[in-house]
Amino acid sequence: MFKQREAIIRLLKDNDPETVNLTKQQLVRGGTKAVPDLRDLLSTDDQQVTLHVREILSEIEVRHAKIAFEEICKSITELADLEQACWYLAQIFQPGVDVELYQKTIDSWSRKLRDRLVLCESDTSRAMAMAQFFGKDLRLRGNEDDYYNARNSLLPCVMDSGLGIPISLSLLYMIVGRRASVVIDGVNLPGHFVVRHGVVLLDPFHQGRILTTSDCAQILSHQKRTLQQDHLQRAHPKLILIRMLANLLYIFQNEQNGPLHKMIAQWIHLLDPK
Repeated sequence: MFKQREAIIRLLKDNDPETVNLTKQQLVRGGTKAVPDLRDLLSTDDQQVTLHVREILSEIEVRHAKIAFEEICKSITELADLEQACWYLAQIFQPGVDVELYQKTIDSWSRKLRDRLVLCESDTSRAMAMAQFFGKDLRLRGNEDDYYNARNSLLPCVMDSGLGIPISLSLLYMIVGRRASVVIDGVNLPGHFVVRHGVVLLDPFHQGRILTTSDCAQILSHQKRTLQQDHLQRAHPKLILIRMLANLLYIFQNEQNGPLHKMIAQWIHLLDPK
C-alpha cells in the first residue's frame, strides 16, 4: 500500500486535468514495482480514481511489454521465446488483456490434444487427429472475410474468434503441440505458412487439411513460382516472428498509422539488422 495513499487519491480526484496527468505520469514511472500498490487503489470506492488507476496499470504493462519484447527480438532462438514474444505483442496491442487466462486455455488444449494422440502410432494418424482437434473441435480456421485485420495476428483474438491468418493459426498448433510434447514445426511456404508433423504437412488456414507435395506446388503455382525443397524446411522462430511483424507492418502502413508502422519497423530491424 502506498504510504501516501490518501494524498494520491486526492490528486487523482483533482478538478485540474494537469494535476491529474502529472500524478499519473509519476505513478507510471514507478513501473512494475508499483503495480501491487496500484491494484490496492482499485478497491477505492470512487469510479474516477479506479478509471485513472486502470489507465496507469495499462500504460505500465505496455511499457514493460515493449521492453521485454525488444529483448526477445535480440536473442530469440526457440519456440518458447516465440510464444513469449506473442504474449508481449498481445499486451502491447491489447492493454489489459489477461494473458494468464489464455495461457491456461493453451494448457487445457494441450492436455486434450495429448489424450487425443495416445492411441495414434504414426505421423499420419497423429496429423489426422490434430486436424480434427484444431480444425473441427476448436474450429480454428482462416479469416477469409477480413484477412487484413491486426486482430488476426494476436493470439488472444484468434483464440476468442477461432479466426486468424496462416501464421497465427500455425503458431497455435505449434504452441499447443509443444506443451503436449508433440513436435509441430512451422513451414515458411512462400505466401502460405503451414505446419509439419514428422513427414506430414497440415494447413491450419483450411482447418488443418493434410497437404501433399503436389498441393504445395499448386499453392506456389498461383504465385507463378516453382516448389523448391527449401520451401518445406522448418522455419526458425526468428523468421516466423519477422514474418508476423511484416504482416502487421503491411496492415498499419495501409491504415497510414505512422507511429505503429515505425515501431514495428524498428522491431524488424532488431531481428534482422541488415
